[in-house]
Amino acid sequence: MGAVPLLQPVPFWFLRHGETDWNAQGLSQGRTDIPLNAVGLAQAKRAARTLDGSGIATVVASPLSRARVTAEIAAEALGLPVSFDDDLREVNFGEQEGQPMGDWYDDWIAGTYTPERAESFPALLARAVSAVNRALSRPAPVLVVAHGALFRALRLSFGLEPNVRTPNALPVRCEPPAEGGDAWTLTPAQLAPE
Repeated sequence: MGAVPLLQPVPFWFLRHGETDWNAQGLSQGRTDIPLNAVGLAQAKRAARTLDGSGIATVVASPLSRARVTAEIAAEALGLPVSFDDDLREVNFGEQEGQPMGDWYDDWIAGTYTPERAESFPALLARAVSAVNRALSRPAPVLVVAHGALFRALRLSFGLEPNVRTPNALPVRCEPPAEGGDAWTLTPAQLAPE
């Protein structure tokens, strides 16, 4: 993989969508537009309560329904509109969509394997960083609502190990490195009571 594209050094919040039936079944979703299930809706509402009082000024989300609905629930609690960016959509996993999550992620991230008809990890990385940088040009703090594989790409741009699963609907504060530091700091929020 070539040079990793750089994120603007601006703190922001990231929220992966709530659970879907395919998440619960361990299936790769990618661009397949699977809606939130009942658990996912409850998770989104809990995330919205968690973010209350955070001072978030802008909400930008993937237009896929699982992220869109999660973002709309959070934005309603914050009294904000939601903007959408197509480049925040989940990666296209091609032939792997709807299949059980496999052990191919490491090879995909390394660029040595891309599923048939799928988007490469470097392509995902480039568009994810570009989309977040566009979001970060808006009034801060920004909440980005998107997807798990997309956050793996962002983790690489943060200077962190990319192949780490992000929990559903857990707000994460993303802080740029301190002066002279290499890696961003990710701080999961303390979830509001159920």
